[in-house]
Amino acid sequence: MRPPSMSGHFLLAPIPESSSDYLLPRDIKLAVLGAGRVGKSAMIVRFLTKRFIGDYEPNTGKLYSRLVCVEGDQLSLQIQDTPGESRAVRTTAGALEGVFSPSKDCGSASVSGCSRKSLIAVQDNLMQVVDSLSKCVQWAEGFLLVYSITDYDSYQSIRPLYQHIRKIHPDSKAPIIIVGNKGDLLHARQVQTDDGVQLANELGSLFLEISTSENYEDVCDVFQHLCKEVSKLHSLSGERRRASIIPRPRSPNMQDLKRRFKQALSPKVKAPSALG
Repeated sequence: MRPPSMSGHFLLAPIPESSSDYLLPRDIKLAVLGAGRVGKSAMIVRFLTKRFIGDYEPNTGKLYSRLVCVEGDQLSLQIQDTPGESRAVRTTAGALEGVFSPSKDCGSASVSGCSRKSLIAVQDNLMQVVDSLSKCVQWAEGFLLVYSITDYDSYQSIRPLYQHIRKIHPDSKAPIIIVGNKGDLLHARQVQTDDGVQLANELGSLFLEISTSENYEDVCDVFQHLCKEVSKLHSLSGERRRASIIPRPRSPNMQDLKRRFKQALSPKVKAPSALG
């Protein structure tokens, strides 16, 4: 499922010099999640600056802030970048098999060859990443789940990521878009487009396969669509709050209305004054 193209209605809004020049923008909080090296940071920077930067140092979770204008509405956008956390997410999802094992975490060494201290350190690091991820998911209102079409393992991390989000947001209202990135690297493809479509259909999510390096408009459409979905949630929650604060007007009693109507039609007789 592909979100409708809306990039023609999007622009980065300059920050006004005076707060009196504009209404306070609505806050939008997004998180970009996925395994390492799938292009999450490149997507965010491409969206905000239109520039593509291919190589990034492994990040520890940078927060990007920018005022943007989406279809005439000014938004205060915050985007949380995250480190590659697929192993940690699988841990939280209960898929410990193949996630925290001596063969992966200690190279070719056997269980006896790995020191207990090293195993504990790796496990502690995983738990810290899980805790950080959970806080990020709790903070955000909309999510991009990104995998690379050249990395099947990154594709497999999407489902546990989705499940982790729904566990923290059980009402299932937080919008989620699944993104297959690096669509230009067809020669190295490991994940077919149909695989992404099928997964999105199973999870009830939107799906888009893009190339961050070659198509800015697709990147823009993804972020803009997510902003619009979060804005809709804000509007609905605002209406519910107003409905709970403003009492519902009571229906008038028909007998009372008839009585008032007769009083209005009857001639008014002035009482005679007493003679002195």
